[in-house]
Amino acid sequence: MLGKIKPDLQQNLFKTRLTELINMEHPLVKLADEISWDKMESEFEKLFSENGRPSIAIRKIAGMLLLKEMFKESDETVVERWVENAYWQYFTGETFFQTGQPFDPSNFVHFRKRIGESGLEFLLGQSISLHPKAKTEDEVQIDTTVQEKNITFPT
Repeated sequence: MLGKIKPDLQQNLFKTRLTELINMEHPLVKLADEISWDKMESEFEKLFSENGRPSIAIRKIAGMLLLKEMFKESDETVVERWVENAYWQYFTGETFFQTGQPFDPSNFVHFRKRIGESGLEFLLGQSISLHPKAKTEDEVQIDTTVQEKNITFPT
């Protein structure tokens, strides 16, 4: 069964809302707003059954996979760093700052197995589509005034 992140619109005296804690101009915040999470969810929801225990929300686990690749983390360390980083929590769809691990790192293995190679290619395609096309330079300037010198130091 597909898990969902429930929007919590009610204020809480004992929890801090992430939008009040973080800088909304941070690159991860802007990236989180640019990604089409609904498209990603509709792509992967067909891989989940209608009954059974609810899974981890697709935005959370797919976002964690993207963070894992962006910051070159392992399955274990990305989960540990998620607890420490409010920007990562916002990126994965949390409303309030969380102090516990979102899930066990072994769930990455199950999710990657479930979505298969085509799902990983879809995630890669989503991340590539966010980058603007590279600009090509019409002219390249090369500085040839720097030359190596044969200097030996006394030993």
